[in-house]
Amino acid sequence: MESPKIRIIIADDFAIVRTGLMTLMKEFDELEFVGQASNGQIAIELCEQISPDLMLMDMQMPVLDGIAATRIIHQRHPDIKIIMLTAYAQEAMVHQALRAGATGYVFKDISPDRLLQTIRSVFAGQLTLSPLAAKSLLDTSHAEHEVGYRLTAREREVLHLMRDGFSNHTIAERLQVSPATVKSHVSNILAKLEVSTRAEAVALTTRHDSHP
Repeated sequence: MESPKIRIIIADDFAIVRTGLMTLMKEFDELEFVGQASNGQIAIELCEQISPDLMLMDMQMPVLDGIAATRIIHQRHPDIKIIMLTAYAQEAMVHQALRAGATGYVFKDISPDRLLQTIRSVFAGQLTLSPLAAKSLLDTSHAEHEVGYRLTAREREVLHLMRDGFSNHTIAERLQVSPATVKSHVSNILAKLEVSTRAEAVALTTRHDSHP
């Protein structure tokens, strides 16, 4: 039986970028283009109408920028995955994207195969940052902390499962505890790592593990 396609909306204020991405997606059978937006407000409206699986979101757009649109879409439709597709790698922008609810951050010069890989990973629930975006985060004060130093053994176990993309409900089943207990562990992890979202916690630990 054929696997369902990943339904994607493209949000970018440049028509040539949207057209290029639409053309690119036609090369991959598992991707389906279902809509396009020239600003963040239209992107929000399309999500209400179409409910895509995933959105490729430009960072800077008129009317409503990509960060603001991502925040609203994530609040209203947490199941819609959002990949920031941008030309900027500043630490503050990466953090803003993660806090808004994005789980992917890549650059517009990305290769077609790499973009497909990123879409697959984000759709599967994995946080995916381009190497340059991940590197920019290494310059934060968090990079000076020993990640996990203050976490309990159980919190480190929960964090590992978070990094694998599992929901609180699935983590609870795997650890044979209640969802409320997992929620408490997640809150403690965020507080101890001094981050605001699960994506930031995962990004912090992922880049720490890969840093020599």
